[in-house]
Amino acid sequence: MRPRPAAGTGLGLVLLSAVTFATSGTFARSLIEAGWSAEAAVVARVGIAAAVLAVPGVLAVRGRWGVLRRNLAPVGVFGLLGVALAQACFFNAVRYLPVGVALLLEYLGIILVVGWMWLVHGQRPRRLTVAGAVAALAGLVGVLDVTGTGSLDPVGVLWGLGAAVGLAGYFVIAGRLDDGLPSVTMASAGMAVAAAVLLLLGLAGVLPLRATFGEVTFAGQRTSWLVPIAGLSLVAAVVAYLAGIAGTRILGARLSSFVGLTEVMFAVLIAWLVLGELPTVAQLFGGALIVAGVALVRLDELRGSPVDDRPGGRPVEPALAAEG
Repeated sequence: MRPRPAAGTGLGLVLLSAVTFATSGTFARSLIEAGWSAEAAVVARVGIAAAVLAVPGVLAVRGRWGVLRRNLAPVGVFGLLGVALAQACFFNAVRYLPVGVALLLEYLGIILVVGWMWLVHGQRPRRLTVAGAVAALAGLVGVLDVTGTGSLDPVGVLWGLGAAVGLAGYFVIAGRLDDGLPSVTMASAGMAVAAAVLLLLGLAGVLPLRATFGEVTFAGQRTSWLVPIAGLSLVAAVVAYLAGIAGTRILGARLSSFVGLTEVMFAVLIAWLVLGELPTVAQLFGGALIVAGVALVRLDELRGSPVDDRPGGRPVEPALAAEG
């Protein structure tokens, strides 16, 4: 039985991870409004974070280079889908949508995983998963506020759904990686791949890479562009990942995966306090349904599959997305 102080520390670390991940949309918004392209913001975020995490990533896998070589292909796909696609689409979504709404759309990726496993692998969902999917889809109607007077930019909605596809890829690929590959190594390598690919596509003129290096507006104040860049890369990536990994190893995968859902709540709260963005009542109710639906799917998944819930067992990474 774990001592109470250790469990409390683990809970605090996972909550810290959720809070720091939730800041990414708010930091990105200040850069995008100052003229940065979403892709440039992603390159800066994941490139710096990959460099900072490179040392602990190498130390974690030292002496076991074979496990990294065996996972080069899935790590590459993980970087492309789970990091580059998910984050680029999410940051583009916050150009048009409130941060909380964009993140809720991204979280629908967990529901997409259910459909993927059913259609491709024949794993028919159980009743609890079906109930969660129905709740999440009903929540999507509320988030989009299709019956209200407010309207969401359809371009932003499409970007948000693109982020959901990236998040789905994150979970599918992460579930296929070798158990022996340390989480911090996977995070650093995946972000390095994402940064390199986006940078190359930008230099080739396929993607827009625009950046300005003057003052930006953050939390209603004019400040250096370095402030949101530091927030995106160090707070919303490095601290978020390290705290999430450490907290999961203490609490176990089951509890941590549910605590991580608080990222949505924190993202809405931070966007409200910093940007003055507050979803409508219908969107808040729809958001609650999406979070409840995702929680039901996660509960059914964890009940139906053997998950190592001990300290030192295989951790479940917090979502980027989540990246937000």
